[in-house]
Amino acid sequence: MQQTNHPSTCGCEGTVLPTEGAATAVSAPASSSSPNASSVAGVECDKDALVGVIMGSKSDLPCMQACIDMLRSFEVPVEVIIASAHRNPDKVHEWAGSAKQRGLKVIIAAAGKAAHLGGVVAAYTPLPVITVPMKTSDLGGLDSLLSMVQMPTGVPVACVAINGAKNAAILALQMLALCGQPYDHVMEEFKKHVGD
Repeated sequence: MQQTNHPSTCGCEGTVLPTEGAATAVSAPASSSSPNASSVAGVECDKDALVGVIMGSKSDLPCMQACIDMLRSFEVPVEVIIASAHRNPDKVHEWAGSAKQRGLKVIIAAAGKAAHLGGVVAAYTPLPVITVPMKTSDLGGLDSLLSMVQMPTGVPVACVAINGAKNAAILALQMLALCGQPYDHVMEEFKKHVGD
């Protein structure tokens, strides 16, 4: 499938992340009439984004780029932000708390070590949250994994494998297909060829 979405015509402010490769700082337009434009600084967004991808650190981007690229290869428009639950809690709160109003349907949250980002995001939104535990130098990602899967009752998150960025994209696509988005045929085709 050919990519049709391009960052960032939606008026997000701040740093725009590239669609492939390492992060590069680029200024985005300061205003837009798009109803789903984020006012949170440092957000990259495709027009009419359906999936939000949030990472706790720039160091998570090399792994999570595979998730972003896979979503865009399925023509799923995304919104991407780097914000730590511990270092930028107000930014996370603002972004997650307004995600549904901006038109997002699913959120993917990636973090490492004391990886509370997915849980914090889930506390501020009714949207489903998929978490991606990042591999760490200290405990190989087990610390991240346990921080994500041990959520209290009432604040669930889905959790994929350590560094499971592509599976997070696939799971988000499956969720979109269930909620009436035109991705059910895309998912069926993908599943037919997953073993090729």
